[in-house]
Amino acid sequence: MNFRTFLLKYGEIGIKGKNRGQFEDALAAQVRHALSQVEGEYEVTKEQGRIYVNVTGPEDRFDADEVMEALKRVFGLVGICPVLKVPVADPEGIVQDAIRFIAQTYGLTPVSLPEDKAGRMAEAEPDQGAISFKVHTRRANKQYPVSSMEMDALVGEKLLNAFPGKMKVDVHHPDLMLYIEIREEVYLYSKIVPGPGGMPVGTNGRAQLLLSGGIDSPVAGWMIAKRGVALDATYFHAPPYTSERAKQKVVDLARLVARYSGPIRLHVVNFTGIQLAIYDRCPHDELTIIMRRYMMKIAEEFARKDGSMGLITGESIGQVASQTIQSLVCTDDAATMPVFRPLIGFDKQDIIDVSVKIGTYDTSIQPFEDCCTIFVAKHPVTKPRLDIIKRSEEKLKDVIDELLEKAVAEAETIRI
Repeated sequence: MNFRTFLLKYGEIGIKGKNRGQFEDALAAQVRHALSQVEGEYEVTKEQGRIYVNVTGPEDRFDADEVMEALKRVFGLVGICPVLKVPVADPEGIVQDAIRFIAQTYGLTPVSLPEDKAGRMAEAEPDQGAISFKVHTRRANKQYPVSSMEMDALVGEKLLNAFPGKMKVDVHHPDLMLYIEIREEVYLYSKIVPGPGGMPVGTNGRAQLLLSGGIDSPVAGWMIAKRGVALDATYFHAPPYTSERAKQKVVDLARLVARYSGPIRLHVVNFTGIQLAIYDRCPHDELTIIMRRYMMKIAEEFARKDGSMGLITGESIGQVASQTIQSLVCTDDAATMPVFRPLIGFDKQDIIDVSVKIGTYDTSIQPFEDCCTIFVAKHPVTKPRLDIIKRSEEKLKDVIDELLEKAVAEAETIRI
């Protein structure tokens, strides 16, 4: 069955009280944005705690699988249900719709059994491979004359008669659940595809992601976006030490994250001059810490311009020398905005698992180095002291302001 209607379920939004309508509107807007990337014509509507997608274009102009894939990347959705939508009918009409739905969805052929002398349908013993099922009716339209429990019993009985030996009732652990929602129209569905959960993007402000070509930062951006935060990003490029392919790799990662987060402004900063100045003037065991401090300062400049209220990094405690608690204290001192680190307690394998799940892993492991891996000390300090780091930065005071201004002014912004 090529479904033309999809029922969308949300989670946390349902407990937002009087503000729920605003969150529903934001979620519907994100659904429209996701579907704008898919061929076809779609209408998105709201109704009594549900959001629906209706295909309005020709049958040959959309692909249900592509629609599902797009919807599975919309934060705020916890369930996506392909449904058969039919007009409200009398109970026997709904029964026939249910039989048709099961037959077309599961490839079963309905048959009629002979009646006994009392006019009752004869029962067939279920086959060993019979599909166990349960019917669950939700009667949102309280004017409908049959109660939910009565409809469950009626449809269940008729399904057993229609598919003798092929179906059996199991109310505890069924192979399939047949859901029937009676509203202004009737919706039948049996599959609930999990959505990503979270909150609709844009409902919790905007933040600036420090995006590198590694595994961690795309995952960090994805996790913050999942909580309803819109993203922009800053990438530090170091030509000629890093290649154009390294830059393209980061653009590709931003594009993969944007499938979930929506549009991203990616600021590509030429960081070579600043890195060379740090390398020439500062102790080599402090290179990474001092470099990270100036990255934070530059990212904060773009955050202010973009209307962001915080910075996002992919750091995890102890993963590398620049991510010890002492190092993070020194890095945070350079920023005035909050710094969000959603991976702070993750093991590397935890991060890899998420990157595989969201589709960024294969791009992240491409062998193109970013600026963080070019000027690396052989023996980096792991317990830096902030006062010593600031003293080392004094050696840059006659050049650093000009270098920072130049880096910000000449940055390239790519809209993704």
